[in-house]
Amino acid sequence: MRPLKHFLQFKDLSLDEFEYLFARTRWIKERFKSYQQYWPLVDRTLVMIFEKASTRTRLSFEAGMQQLGGAAIYLNTRDSQLGRGEPVEDAAQVISRMCDAVMIRTFEQEIIERFAAHSRVPVINGLTNEYHPCQIMADIFTFIEHRGSIKGKTVAWIGDSNNVCNTWLQAAEVFDFNVHVSTPPGYEVESERAGLYGADHYEQFRDPMDAVRGADLVTTDVWTSMGFEAQNEQRCRDFQDWQVDADMMRVAKSDALFMHCLPAHRGEEVAKEVIDGPHSVVWDEAENRMHTQKALLEYLLLGRVSE
Repeated sequence: MRPLKHFLQFKDLSLDEFEYLFARTRWIKERFKSYQQYWPLVDRTLVMIFEKASTRTRLSFEAGMQQLGGAAIYLNTRDSQLGRGEPVEDAAQVISRMCDAVMIRTFEQEIIERFAAHSRVPVINGLTNEYHPCQIMADIFTFIEHRGSIKGKTVAWIGDSNNVCNTWLQAAEVFDFNVHVSTPPGYEVESERAGLYGADHYEQFRDPMDAVRGADLVTTDVWTSMGFEAQNEQRCRDFQDWQVDADMMRVAKSDALFMHCLPAHRGEEVAKEVIDGPHSVVWDEAENRMHTQKALLEYLLLGRVSE
């Protein structure tokens, strides 16, 4: 029997495992693009538990699971006993006896850790307040598709040091690249919250222009993440100098890419001419969520396969 493996934060997998997953992603994506059926997960079921709403996470997992021949079941905590006070541990025991994998999109990382500790099947982090590992897996695959190896490259993160930023910092340690982070005062990286044990792969900058200078990839996210809506007015004031605009992209490398996990607010965290401009790969990035997650589901359920 294969040992149970979860994907709760980026550093749960090794560089070797990610390289395998990216090779599988390329293979699976090629078949999707050429309309070749590939159903390795026939009779397998993914349960998707949403405490936080989503478009891309639900669609990418649900469509991806169906494209692999399996089924996906959507559960919203408002419509289940989880939303009525059932202990997470009890829900994990029951749900994991009725499916083959669970994806959870929730608030505190502690919730998903508790669920995974009592689950009989692989658990995947679809997003928590602390981490967004599936997003960064897709982002790195997208960079590799367009520019080759990310090792030794520089990623500039502009804006809030949120769950996406934290996951970029973990990924830098796995893939050996550098992250330049620029946030407004009071929004700096918290190393413990990011799950970091050193600062060898990232540097913080007061001036976002300095963070972007010479970068291979520039990326950002909304100024107000889900759960922080009450702070929106204050955040808009604090972040007004942290918009990724054309001037900022001009000091990055001439072939620098721009990424955003979406949804984006043009005119706030990113200027329209950037997200809709020649540096932007946000649509490839969004599509690759589905392909990388298909490779992840295949790996967690079947182990390494060869075709």
